[in-house]
Amino acid sequence: MFESLSSSLDSIFRKLRGYGRLTEPNIREAMREVRMALLEADVNYEVARDFIAKVSERCVGQEVLESITPGQQVIKRVNDELVSLLGGNQSRRLDLTPRPAPVMLVGLHGSGKTTTASKLAALWKKERLNVLLVGADIRRPAAVDQLAVLAQQVGVDMLAPEKGESVPDLGRRAMKAAAGRDVVLFDTGGRFQIDEELVQELKDLRETVTCRNTVLVVDAAIGQESVHVAGAFHKALDLKGLILTKLDGDARGGAALSIQSVTGCPILYTGVGERAGDLEPFFPERMASRILGMGDIVSLVEKVQESVDLNQAAGLEKKLRSNRLDLEDFLVQLGQLRKMGPLENILEMMPMGGQIKAKMKDAAGAGHDFTRFAKRAEAIIRSMTPRERRHPEVLNASRKRRIAGGSGTQVQDVNELLKQFDQAREMAKRFGGLQKRLRPRR
Repeated sequence: MFESLSSSLDSIFRKLRGYGRLTEPNIREAMREVRMALLEADVNYEVARDFIAKVSERCVGQEVLESITPGQQVIKRVNDELVSLLGGNQSRRLDLTPRPAPVMLVGLHGSGKTTTASKLAALWKKERLNVLLVGADIRRPAAVDQLAVLAQQVGVDMLAPEKGESVPDLGRRAMKAAAGRDVVLFDTGGRFQIDEELVQELKDLRETVTCRNTVLVVDAAIGQESVHVAGAFHKALDLKGLILTKLDGDARGGAALSIQSVTGCPILYTGVGERAGDLEPFFPERMASRILGMGDIVSLVEKVQESVDLNQAAGLEKKLRSNRLDLEDFLVQLGQLRKMGPLENILEMMPMGGQIKAKMKDAAGAGHDFTRFAKRAEAIIRSMTPRERRHPEVLNASRKRRIAGGSGTQVQDVNELLKQFDQAREMAKRFGGLQKRLRPRR
């Protein structure tokens, strides 16, 4: 996400940092380029105009022009305004009292409501909340069936509509069935565009269950149309928040920068993948840091803490020190990396990660899937015997042919994996030797 914008801003700021002293013409030229970068990233025209006006006003003061590091001062001003544009200090917690608290997910057909409902239920379950999912899309049986499957996968209960049951009647039954629970999460019906019938159905459900938390699920990949959709829903239903889906598939990201400013509704979560865990709380300051290429170390640390087994990590460190890495260790590490999500998302959390990702794409070719290597490597290693994993040096031509056949790959894929493993082991050996030399003498 934000790849084009991050790249453009990085180029602009490199130029600014090159100036020993900034002048008002320098700043005006930089702001003109920032404005063009925002528009190219599909940011709403009025939002981009107001953003540039605010940044320019703060940048032409003596504090910036006479600063020892004027370029960094400008970047700070841009960062501050980005945080404000993304919602600043707005509350991003729904009021889930009294219990059971009804929450309605609304949105157009195809926005990802049903998948998001299961992800949100899984997230709340991790927070020790007892959630009941309700399939309130009475016109599309496939949506109810899909929700039932997803509810089972994430381990929460789900209530389906009965034949001929109206949405308000389903709502009453759901609230009775949810006695003693914390949250009743309604996956409501959608349309290809918002209409009076849909709005009335949603209003009826909201009044029946006394719902104070109506949340819009909107597809970020549709760009500026998502801003218009959010505005229409907010006007009709008084939304309490937004969830942006498919943000990982939107390289420009202009919708995320525009939607909060235009609607005034806080962005609560972002969907960045298909798995149950691919729903992230939204933090304006962290997102601004990513956009400016400074990474998001806090989120990265949180992901590592969630995904990495500390006992396994300690065991791996010992093997690193003694240079005893084998393919079993490689397999464990691949599994833990995959738990953290797509590599592209992890790279975005690292400082300069966007540039690293761009270089990797250039090297791998357009359309390269970063998770493909991990899946293929796992298949190859799992096709080996325990002895072959611990002692890869025994892998001769016939063994490699057998492994390739068992994993559905080619012998050259097996050779490529072994080559990369040897490189990783050599790096570990050097690292271990360096640690020994740096260890203080007693």
